[in-house]
Amino acid sequence: MKRWFARAGSPLSGNTLTLPGPEDIARFVLSNGIVLLARSNFNTPSVVVSGYLNAGSIFDSDEKLGLSDFVTSALMRGTQSRTFEQIYDSLESVGASLGFSAGTITVGFMGRCLVEDLPLLLEILSDVLRHPIFPKKEVEKLRAQLLTSLAIRAQSTGDLAALAFDEMVYAGHPYRRPDDGYPETIRAIAHRDIVEFHRKHFGPRGLAMSLVGGIETEAAARLVEQWLGDWQNPQQPDLPVLPELRPLTGVERKHVPLPGKSQTDIVLGAAGPSRTSPDYLPASLGNSILGQFGMMGRIGDVVREQAGLAYYAYSSLSAGYGPGTWEVSAGVNPANVEKTIELICAELRRFVQEGVSPEELADSQANFVGRLPLSLESNSGVAGALLNIERYNLGLDYYRRYESLVRAVTPEQVTETARKYLHPDRLAIATCGG
Repeated sequence: MKRWFARAGSPLSGNTLTLPGPEDIARFVLSNGIVLLARSNFNTPSVVVSGYLNAGSIFDSDEKLGLSDFVTSALMRGTQSRTFEQIYDSLESVGASLGFSAGTITVGFMGRCLVEDLPLLLEILSDVLRHPIFPKKEVEKLRAQLLTSLAIRAQSTGDLAALAFDEMVYAGHPYRRPDDGYPETIRAIAHRDIVEFHRKHFGPRGLAMSLVGGIETEAAARLVEQWLGDWQNPQQPDLPVLPELRPLTGVERKHVPLPGKSQTDIVLGAAGPSRTSPDYLPASLGNSILGQFGMMGRIGDVVREQAGLAYYAYSSLSAGYGPGTWEVSAGVNPANVEKTIELICAELRRFVQEGVSPEELADSQANFVGRLPLSLESNSGVAGALLNIERYNLGLDYYRRYESLVRAVTPEQVTETARKYLHPDRLAIATCGG
């Protein structure tokens, strides 16, 4: 097992030193390649374990879309040595928790426990990751639950508008597909598909973990090595290369009719930068000004507060391995759909043409800097931050550099980035409602 402590390259202020950094983050590489980032916090008797592995829906076929999500949801339904009930009884008896979630690229997990129960938590984590048996009775119960969730989604104007938006923005790209699939694809998944997906895609390659709490980092690494260090899967494939995204060439619209609904949901926007792009931070600060800060920024002010057209209106920026989306969402009375879209498009046009003021950017920067320590007050917040460092190769000193990175962004950079991604004449506009 190898261990690294990186060194900071610049003087740090006293406030900055309270943030996770090179002096108190230990990075270990286990014997099988699993990466662990650990940080001690002896102010708490608990510990949080978080992580991800490359087994997301990117590996699903169109015919059996939702397979990764199905497998992930079934991991804790029974293993070679524990029944469904025994897994949960063991966790609940010590006040611990463990859960899994599936996404497009990765499957994530998070567990919490007292420090003295960390060996048990890691033992169960290892067991459900490596030795699930997917009992057929439990699989069918889960299938019914998944189909119920999809039936609920089919009645949600917000969810259906978001699906239609993704289909337009990500046409021909894997990101166009919902991770949880469709009713027909969930019904098409056989028990052998679940077993085979797990056998092929679950393994140590690309697996990263963070562990934060009242334990020495070296001791934490030894425990993780004990329970996961011997895991091997020679068949585990590398992540596929994402294809280039074809940009929108004009305004595309799609309406999903859902009779009987008193609200129509609107999702409007285009593709945005990836998390590793230099454009990410200027876009994120710009998005805050556009539709997040205060009463949902300019969008909320114009559409909701001044015009009174929407129940809610805001913008959001999503970013990960590949291109995210930069979008505006609103919920309106069906009679106000066209007026709302016109107002949003007019505000986008003003945003990219006139840019942002130094005062607006300064307020947004102060908000970003001020909320960072709050997001890192809990073990779970720090664990998530450490995973982001590893996932996006940000560097162990990222949160020590964060304030200077944020404050270095200029109004011109925000405007230039907005013009790069938000073309008022090249947008996807999805609506769903009556």
